Amino acid sequence: MARRKRRKLSKAQQRWNTLVAAVVLLGVLVGYLLPYISSSVDRATGGYTASGQAADVLQTLQVVDDPQPLSRYNREYFGFRETDEDSNGCDAREDVLARDLTNVQFRAGSSCKVQSGTLADPYTGKTIHFQRGVQTSKAVQIDHVVALSNAWNSGAYKWKTDELRRFGNDPYNLLAVDGPANQEKSDAAADQWLPSNASFDCAYVARQIGVKAKYALSVTSAEKDAMLKVLHGCPAQAVPSS
Repeated sequence: MARRKRRKLSKAQQRWNTLVAAVVLLGVLVGYLLPYISSSVDRATGGYTASGQAADVLQTLQVVDDPQPLSRYNREYFGFRETDEDSNGCDAREDVLARDLTNVQFRAGSSCKVQSGTLADPYTGKTIHFQRGVQTSKAVQIDHVVALSNAWNSGAYKWKTDELRRFGNDPYNLLAVDGPANQEKSDAAADQWLPSNASFDCAYVARQIGVKAKYALSVTSAEKDAMLKVLHGCPAQAVPSS
C-alpha cells in the first residue's frame, strides 16, 4: 500500500504554529511565576505587614513549616458531637445552630433540636432558611474554623483524648455556615481558602488566630503570610473573645 505523502506546511503556517506554541509556553510560565511575583511585590510594598490585636497575637504563634505528627490523623479522635462541654444536654451542633441562627424554633418537646431558623451565612453572605430534615439539614453545616486536620498537624497530635475532644467541640472554633462552602473549604488553611464573602475575611482569620493561640497551635510560613495579607487591610481587627 503506497504511503500518503505528508503535506508540507507553508512558511506562513509554520510561523503561525511557532507563534501559538510560544504563546502557550508564555502562558504556562506566567501561571507558574505569577504567585512568586505577586508575593515579592507584596513584600516590597508592605503587603505582609499588619497591626492591631489580631496581628500581634499572630506574631506570638510558633511557625512550623514541616510538622512531623507522631501518628496519622483521624477525625474520630476529636469526638465531634460526642461530648456535652456545657452540660446542657445538647450536642455541639445543636448548641451552635441555636447560637448562630435567628428566629429559632425547636422541635416540639425538645429544648435542644433546632427545627428551623434563619442563618446569615458568614462565608457566602447568603441568607439561608434552615429546616431540619433528611434532605434539608445539610444546607447548614458546622465548620471547625481551624480544621481538625490542620489542628492535628499544628500540634494536636501530641494531645491526650480529653484535650482532643475539648477542641473538637469547642464553640469558639465552631460556626454554622453554608453547607457547600463548608465542603469546599474542607481542611484548608488560610493560605489555601478564604470565604467568598470577602467582608468576613478579617473576622475569619482573626478567629483562626484566636483558636491557635488558645490551644498553642503553630502556623506554617505560608499560612502566616496569608493571615498577615488579610489583616493588612483591617488594622483594628481584634481576636474574638468568644
